[in-house]
Amino acid sequence: MFKITIINYGAGNLLSVKNMLQKAGAREVLISNQPKDIESADKLILPGVGHFDYGMKKLNESGLIPTLTKQVLEQKTPILGICLGAQLMTKSSEEGNSEGLGWVEGKTISFDKSKLPSNYKVPHMGWSEVTVNKTVDLFKDMPENPRFYFVHSYHLQMENPKDVWLSAVYGYDFCAAYQHGNIYACQFHPEKSHKFGLQIMKNFIALQP
Repeated sequence: MFKITIINYGAGNLLSVKNMLQKAGAREVLISNQPKDIESADKLILPGVGHFDYGMKKLNESGLIPTLTKQVLEQKTPILGICLGAQLMTKSSEEGNSEGLGWVEGKTISFDKSKLPSNYKVPHMGWSEVTVNKTVDLFKDMPENPRFYFVHSYHLQMENPKDVWLSAVYGYDFCAAYQHGNIYACQFHPEKSHKFGLQIMKNFIALQP
């Protein structure tokens, strides 16, 4: 059974992610801020809630970035970024001035209110259906009419359209999830998305490192 480490850097929804993984059948799930637990993991999860600059500040303070970067970019350990975690893996965000991790060619931008109907509020909160842009193993055996729970004021913008895994609509199309090699990321919260999120977690557990 694969060991999954949820990265605890002080800005994540950790217990709900762990609970969903265990519900999905994971046997060995660890919440940790220790480099040794990242290095020994078969898979990693980078969760996150809150402001981009705060998330990067906490990651920098944790001292984990060199270890994470080595595991993800050199060792090719599969990683799943969730919400803010997905954004932190991009180059930058319009929410702040900090550089992101830059593991993928993309950035995080604010919703363009000029393109939203007047009754659309930001943040985008609630359930939205998604469109599959490419076949990704984390979407295997997904129940019909997949929809996921979102809470965000900023969204992902990938430089390479081939990295866009799922898209959703909130006034206009935006990237709801991306995949590049061993890097997977969801703008939505799979841990709050019932059977649809549960299936993503099952597939992540079954993923071959």
